[in-house]
Amino acid sequence: MPAVFVSASKGIISHDLVKQLLEQDCKILGLVGCDEEGEALVRELRSSSFVYEVVGSLHKNKLCTDVQLHDKLRLSEDSSEKYSILPIIMNLDSADYSSSLSTSISSTSHREQNAKNLEKEYPFPVEDRSIYAVSYNGQDDPAHPFNWSSKKKISVCLTAGLTAFSISLGSAMFAAGSLQVQEEYLVGDTVGTLGTSLFVFGFASGPVIWGPLSELFGRRMAMIPSCFGYVLFTFAVASAQDIQTIMICRFFAGFIGGAAFVIGPAVLADMFRAEKRGEAMSLFGIVVFGGPMVAPILGAFITKNPHLGWRWTSYITGLVAALANILVILFLDETHHPIVLVQKAVELRNRTGNWAIFAPHEEFNLTLKEIAEKNITRPIYMLFTEPILFLVTLYNAFIYGILYLMLTAMPLIFVGKYHFRAGVGELPYVSMLLGVIVGAIITLFFEKRFKRIMRANNNIAIPEERLPPMMVGSFFFAIGLFWLGWTGDYPDKIHWMVPTVGSSFIGCGLILIFLPCLNYIIDCYLVFAASALAGNTLLRSAFGAAFPLFARPMFENMHIKWASTLLGAFAVLMIPVPFGFYKYGKKARQKSKFTFDQVI
Repeated sequence: MPAVFVSASKGIISHDLVKQLLEQDCKILGLVGCDEEGEALVRELRSSSFVYEVVGSLHKNKLCTDVQLHDKLRLSEDSSEKYSILPIIMNLDSADYSSSLSTSISSTSHREQNAKNLEKEYPFPVEDRSIYAVSYNGQDDPAHPFNWSSKKKISVCLTAGLTAFSISLGSAMFAAGSLQVQEEYLVGDTVGTLGTSLFVFGFASGPVIWGPLSELFGRRMAMIPSCFGYVLFTFAVASAQDIQTIMICRFFAGFIGGAAFVIGPAVLADMFRAEKRGEAMSLFGIVVFGGPMVAPILGAFITKNPHLGWRWTSYITGLVAALANILVILFLDETHHPIVLVQKAVELRNRTGNWAIFAPHEEFNLTLKEIAEKNITRPIYMLFTEPILFLVTLYNAFIYGILYLMLTAMPLIFVGKYHFRAGVGELPYVSMLLGVIVGAIITLFFEKRFKRIMRANNNIAIPEERLPPMMVGSFFFAIGLFWLGWTGDYPDKIHWMVPTVGSSFIGCGLILIFLPCLNYIIDCYLVFAASALAGNTLLRSAFGAAFPLFARPMFENMHIKWASTLLGAFAVLMIPVPFGFYKYGKKARQKSKFTFDQVI
């Protein structure tokens, strides 16, 4: 039953309105601006209608909040009933009172129900709520992910790494069975390759959704549905009965599963301070690049087995992803710092009963406009207006495209030219993977140099000092392309080990370019790093999806040596990029409106 205080800011409160209030079982607390007949009716029914007394003066046209009104009214001592306070401020002419009244009462009925559960004391507003804001208890707070134990960090890293590995494995494993898919569904090479390209296009689009979700609800809450959805669509690919379903499910498997590529690095950044982050990112890079190099080997042995076939490339990937999903549920604790504080605030509220305790993130909202601006509009704008971002991303996208192009090139060399049987012909990918591992080790040595320079600069990072490994890698990468192409085209004169060694140079160059490129972008665009990386991901994944589509026609029509020469020439043209920004990067940052406040 609502108890109301009515104040008319225009006109008067009529006798009919008072009757209507009483007919709706309203307890009238007070009236301001009532006509004589209305006041007479209230006096007549005072004993049954009034349970509150007016304390002090309630002036006409003065709007009162619930709490202010409660201060002015007190419950009669002889009343055992409890009513909610429902102030109705009548701002309409008297003719509109009736229609406004029912709306006012119905729109606040839920507050009446809540108030019935309260005691006589109303929860007064906190004058300075900031004192109840939850924060970390200093730099050594054990709840902060930076201060977690090594055992816990390792378990989280392994979980995030296995999840990313399952995605990268799925991106390339399907390619091993593409010929069988073509034969079963009578489609051409382009359609067979499309299964890989659509998957890569999918996880190129994923950051638009998964990035904001992980910021709003946490890494764990975004990763769990992503892993689960990836498992479902991967098994759907394996059991599909037509080529259309296969291609659609491949795209959605990449789109939904792509969260691991976005959230994985964010989890590492949440747990490791800047001086330790480089090592963690190097290991994560091995996992990301390792998947597309291990997948062709596993896929070839699976597809050549007459009892398995191409469908088992997806079944095996789905099983690995299911294991990763279980580990995510069991071991991936929340690492996003604001969400950790939200969990702390909830625990404190439950423990103390103090409703004023809150975490700042609980008051943070992200609109669709902001999501679009941060993940689509601004990244594209920055990509084509920022020279640093465009050129570094172009180089990064090129080497990423080569990674997926090698899924076609390596079998053409070792199976087509050297006549290795299926499965054995993919083993040279091991050489490329060894090159990635060597490159990651070299990156760690450069990381020590970067820390030393940063300490000498008052612990302020100099973005250009991220580039020396990229300089070295640019030569390794170009040399590897020429080496692989010109030695792999002469199987009758050159031993197969020679082009295999060339592929290791490609792998080493890949990791030496890829990781410093990402770190350089982050250090240049600190405040806008998320948008810059989103632009980088969009272009990089577009190259990764497009390169496999033209790989086979290019190598078959131009021959291996000339196709590799063309790619090597592009790689040579990219060599000046890290050298140029190492020398002129600071001047370029000074002219950028996205980096002006980070220039040192």
